[in-house]
Amino acid sequence: MVKCIKMLGNSSREINLLQKRRLYKYCALSIALYRFPLWYYNNAPTNYYLNILWKMQQRAALWISSIFCTSPTAGIKAISGLVSIHLHLKKLYRRFLLRELSLLSNHIISSILSSDGLYIPNHHNISIDLLTPK
Repeated sequence: MVKCIKMLGNSSREINLLQKRRLYKYCALSIALYRFPLWYYNNAPTNYYLNILWKMQQRAALWISSIFCTSPTAGIKAISGLVSIHLHLKKLYRRFLLRELSLLSNHIISSILSSDGLYIPNHHNISIDLLTPK
């Protein structure tokens, strides 16, 4: 995707740094990290995925800042205004955990995310399951 985004900078009017950063952050990064909690959870081996995302971010930082590829990566990311990918994933995962805690106890997703995986329905007092035939 980052390779395809580079074609936008080849037009007659160059995209400025702020527009490039927004395009990467809101389009490419959001698509690349869609449903990342499926593979980013406690003690999961994530080195393979992090390497792919790190390379993607490095290419995007080079494109955003229009710097040669021999420049140091940390400096390029600082100039581009990008947060390191592992820190960004930690932030998103913490938000995911907060959303999980805000679910109701009888929500089907909370039973899937629970450690035992058992779904024990906790019915509301006006639930359809508690209605009498009358």
